[in-house]
Amino acid sequence: MAFSLITHEQTKSPISEAYRTLRTNVQFTGVDTKTKKIMITSSGPREGKSTTVANLAVSIAQSGKTVLVIDADLRNPTQHKLFELGNFEGLSTFLVQDEQNKDFIKETEVPGVKVLTGGPIPPNPAELVGSQRMKRLIEEVSEQFDMVLIDTPPIIAVTDAAVLAQEVDGVILVLASGEVNKEYAQRAKDQLDKVGAKILGAVINKADMKTSEYYYYYYYHGSDDHKKKKRS
Repeated sequence: MAFSLITHEQTKSPISEAYRTLRTNVQFTGVDTKTKKIMITSSGPREGKSTTVANLAVSIAQSGKTVLVIDADLRNPTQHKLFELGNFEGLSTFLVQDEQNKDFIKETEVPGVKVLTGGPIPPNPAELVGSQRMKRLIEEVSEQFDMVLIDTPPIIAVTDAAVLAQEVDGVILVLASGEVNKEYAQRAKDQLDKVGAKILGAVINKADMKTSEYYYYYYYHGSDDHKKKKRS
């Protein structure tokens, strides 16, 4: 199992605890309305969205729920590497074939977590993720699993994430601490707002963990109150 899945390899680490906190926050967003289909994106590349997807999936599964991870970043699929799975076929091949989704969903070593890998990189990723077959897939798997997490390309770079944001119950935006500037992060939020996405919150990734204290930040959609919590 890849070391990037720290929630599976080091369950008592501070980072694993931070993911459990994120899991709890996500679960609380579904108190009044059902939140089963969640898209996770970033403002730009290399902010850690794919690792966040995988570790959040593991953390949710550890609470006794079934989780499906869909790698919809067809331009740069990563989930098969994190879960050490084959990627000869996956979402890209499913979307152009007339087969059932169960034929493409893969088991992982983590109990409760299954993955629909990205598959071979297609020439038309935006068209595929915006297809009616993709919409039907999301609805079907939301009935088969307790939670569906969708990994998408960065929201600013291409249209894929904006298209998928309209098909889910909520969106989590991953931002790299000390790397993404405020203007770029605001552009990402504005782009999600433009398509009517429900932003569940933001995850500040790559925070300094050298000290015994660490911070996690989050905000809720519709509120200007950014909350900062301190853990030790």
